[in-house]
Parts: sequence; C-alpha cells; structure tokens
Amino acid sequence: MADHYEVLGVSREATTDEIKKAYRRLARELHPDVNPGEEASERFKLVTHAYDVLSNPDQRARYDMGGDNAFGGGGAAGFGGFGDIFETFFGAGGGARGGRPRSRRERGQDALVRVTLELGDVVFGAHRDIEVDTAVLCETCEGSCCQPGTQPVRCDICQGSGHVQRQVRSLLGNVVTSAPCNICQGYGTTIPYPCGTCQGQGRVRARRTVSLDIPGGVETGLRLQLPGSGEVGPAGGPNGDLYVEVTVTNHDVFSRDGDDLLATLEVSMPDAILGANTTIESLDGPVDLEVRAGVQSGDVLTIKGRGITPLRGTQRGDLRVGVHVVTPTRLDHKERALIEDFAARTKAPAPRLAEFHQGLFAKLRDRFRNG
Repeated sequence: MADHYEVLGVSREATTDEIKKAYRRLARELHPDVNPGEEASERFKLVTHAYDVLSNPDQRARYDMGGDNAFGGGGAAGFGGFGDIFETFFGAGGGARGGRPRSRRERGQDALVRVTLELGDVVFGAHRDIEVDTAVLCETCEGSCCQPGTQPVRCDICQGSGHVQRQVRSLLGNVVTSAPCNICQGYGTTIPYPCGTCQGQGRVRARRTVSLDIPGGVETGLRLQLPGSGEVGPAGGPNGDLYVEVTVTNHDVFSRDGDDLLATLEVSMPDAILGANTTIESLDGPVDLEVRAGVQSGDVLTIKGRGITPLRGTQRGDLRVGVHVVTPTRLDHKERALIEDFAARTKAPAPRLAEFHQGLFAKLRDRFRNG
C-alpha cells in the first residue's frame, strides 16, 4: 500500500491543517462527480483512506510507529502487523465491546455544476438561479427514514450495540471477537416500516434552484464554493458543498487582459490626420473618446475605469483602444487628385525600412488573434 503522506503529497511533519487542505484539493480533483474515470476513482479511495488515518491523531501516531503494516497495509499473508492482530481478536472498534453503533446520518456528497457567462457579466458580476439535480431531504419522513408515526427499533441481535461477539479458539486460547451486526448493518437499530417515499433513505432525488451572486472579475476555470449547498446526506445528514465552475465566452469586440479590456478602433485617414471626437459603446454604456490629430496605427488610447472590476478589490481596470488607421482603396478622379496634391505639398519621403520594434498595438493584435 502506498505511503499515506505520499498519497496526500505532504511531508511527515505536516500539520493537521496542511493535511486537511491537501485532502480537500485532491478530493475536488478526483471526486467521481468531477472525474468519473476508473483511475481517478481508485486514487480517490486511496486519498480518502489516507486522510482518515492521518487526520486522527491516535491512528496517525500508530501509523508513524508501524508504517503501512500498522494498519494491515503489508502484502504478506497471515498477520500484516499489530493492527491486524488487534482487529482479528478484538474487532475494528477496539476491545470486546466493538465500539459504538454506526450513525445513519452521514454528510452528503459535494456537487459540481457549470455556468456560462458573457464578458459583460464579468465587468460588475452577475446573478444566476442555477438548477441542480441532487438529493434533498425527504418531506414525508423529514430524514427519519421511517413511515410517519413509526421510529427505528433497537436490534434484538446486537441489543443496540451495532456489533455481535463470538468466542473463537486460536493460538492464544479462547478469545472474543467483535464484528458489525449483519441484521442492522452496525447501526444498532432496524427500521421495520421504512418510508415509502424515500425507501428508507431519508432523502430523494429532485431538482432545486440555487441562487448565486457571481462576483465581478471571475474568469474561465474559476470554481466558486457554496458551503452546504450540495446534496443532503443519508438519513437527513448535513449537506455537502456545491462547486460552480465558470466559463466566460469570447466577445466579438472586446478582449480581456487581466482587469483591462482591449478593443480596436478603426479610424479613417482624414480623421487620423485632423483628429476627431467620437462616442463608442463600452460594455457598460457609451463613452466619449477623443482621437488626437496625427494619431498613428498602433497607438493605444486609454479610457480609465472602464475595464473589469477585480475579483478582490473595487478599483476597475481600464479600457485600452488600439488604433487602426484605414487607408482607402478606391478613389475617384477628384479624390486621387487631392491626395496627389497633398503628397506634393508635404514632400513625404519615399517608403523605406525602419528599425523593427514590437509596439503596443502589435501585442494587442496578437492577443486578439490568439484569443
């Protein structure tokens, strides 16, 4: 059996909080609802078993003293270690009494849903009502698992202990062993009249609506955790958590760069020469923009505070507009004569190679192309 510390990816000196954080991270990654593969399922079992051992101070101490064999992890036949000997003779609960009965109430599993947002939703955040298909508390029995008016009955076989004992002859003489009761499955009680609605489970499958306020600044792949919004546990046990994974769709005009928004502004040649005032539509309404005279392709005009609200903070990013000067391709006789006259008057130099540089607009253009 693999070393429990290696399974969780922590050192042997790891604190309880570090072990818990490692387990939660791996459980979210490997949980069958998120990763249904067989390999992930086996790893999930290993991670859960490792956490069960290392999160218990007494079991962790025994494990540290005896390694895997302290819990029967060795591959040798017969007794795997002291843990196997104690479990064989005295039961998993320790001692002839077999420990306490199991509780029917267990924590529910976590759930994962995905929500798709538009880029505009990311600017200020958005509200969504999400439909979740999950387990909810049975309204008929309210989690008791019994028909209304009835209740669980103490098991006659184990007398409510959840374990049965028997004497066996061994190399050490007559010893008393303890094992979970087959009649009550270790609960100590039986349900003679199970609820007909939930079949004695205390919960049923149903669709319910979860209201979610998505903060501004989220991005694709981010997962939001809603504690206690997952499925209810067996017998009305506490709810698991709900994880919401966000996907942000591409926008036709705007792109994202951190908390800034990027856009391209097409400017005619006359406006580039003379300058112009215009109004553009940002994601949260119209905004005035001044195009200064002599603007060049590749220049970037910045509009402060019209970007995205950060996930943690209140100062919005900027809207950065890259200028693209549009050269006319079709000229009539008079237009061509004017341009020729303009060229003669300005005595512009002939086209020539210039020093290469990666301008800001080129970076924006590359981002648009790759995004």
